[in-house]
Amino acid sequence: MLAVPHMRIGLLGGSFNPAHRGHRRISVAAMRALGLDEVWWLVSPGNPLKDASKDMAPYEARLASAERMTRRAPIQVSDFERRRGTRYTIDTVRLLKRTHPEHRFIWLLGSDTLPKFHKWRDWRGLAREVPIAVIRRPGYDSAAHAARAMGWLRRFVHSSDQATKWTEWSAPAIFFLRLPPDPTSATAIRALDPNWHRRTKAHSARSHRFGSTMSRRRPLDRTSS
Repeated sequence: MLAVPHMRIGLLGGSFNPAHRGHRRISVAAMRALGLDEVWWLVSPGNPLKDASKDMAPYEARLASAERMTRRAPIQVSDFERRRGTRYTIDTVRLLKRTHPEHRFIWLLGSDTLPKFHKWRDWRGLAREVPIAVIRRPGYDSAAHAARAMGWLRRFVHSSDQATKWTEWSAPAIFFLRLPPDPTSATAIRALDPNWHRRTKAHSARSHRFGSTMSRRRPLDRTSS
């Protein structure tokens, strides 16, 4: 088997309910800012902090929306968490690192999520596993910098001017990227079209029939064996 080359990978996890142009734009912008080779979208089977959500679309529809949104982009869509049975980000990241020791990973975190980061399972452990790049979301700058987790993370903040050198820093390391904000919101999309997912099922069923729900070019869970 040919060796897989070392790659710099950005990880963007989420419900993608649905995936939208904002996800794509921030992923491409983060690739440039961080010098990434690819971004992997990890479509979550269920966010533990959103278990009570009543408008969560079926997994197949959310995965299909992500596949559609990443066409002709250097973004890989993955159902890694569903297949490997990981529920928490810390477990997903540790398993990805064991599965792909040849790659370097950085977690992409929206600034709207940072105020709740302290509620994540073993969030300090996650910060010790991989660097974190915070992506600006409109209206969340103050809340992000005042986040409870920043009381601990603040000592590990690096200048965004050094963002392309993130592989030279040992985690914990956190960067606040200066990217053009995108106001697109999945919440707003669902408010305008609550039944959006009913139009994606046929596409999802078709893509799953051939057994590849992962990367179009490379399965994300390949081992070295």
